[in-house]
Amino acid sequence: MPSNAADDRKRLEELIGHFHAAMLVTHAEDGSLRARPLSLAKVHDDGVLYFATCIASPKVAELERTPAVVVTMQDSRRYISISGTARITRDRALIDRLWSETWKLWFPNGKDDPELCIVEVTPRQAEYWDQSGLHGVKFVLEAAKAYATGTKPKSGESGDHAKIHI
Repeated sequence: MPSNAADDRKRLEELIGHFHAAMLVTHAEDGSLRARPLSLAKVHDDGVLYFATCIASPKVAELERTPAVVVTMQDSRRYISISGTARITRDRALIDRLWSETWKLWFPNGKDDPELCIVEVTPRQAEYWDQSGLHGVKFVLEAAKAYATGTKPKSGESGDHAKIHI
């Protein structure tokens, strides 16, 4: 059964819910790409991703210079790639809402720490691959059939992959 954009977005949000960390890819000053892991603070209903960071972090300067980013998440059966635009905010109401006591490791003064800021990523497009659960069984069957017939598996037809324009 073909999927629709709303179903694909809902499935993307469900898949993101399996992850606690992501790789944020930014543009370094020399134009190269740089990836670093960040804990995922929250995903807003409209798909916005939030990460806590230090205002003095090199990534903040990179994001202010070039806000285009990629966020990736992966485990052994699920893969997500999100392209979007990042911005830095020090909105105290947002920080209050997102605050986690585990952040005290990096921000010893708590949610009022002057070094604390939020990276807000607004997605523009996303892509996911899901080989977990029933999707994984379907893929294994497709892969076995492809191997036996000397063809490639039709992974996009098993409901395990979608490209989403947001």
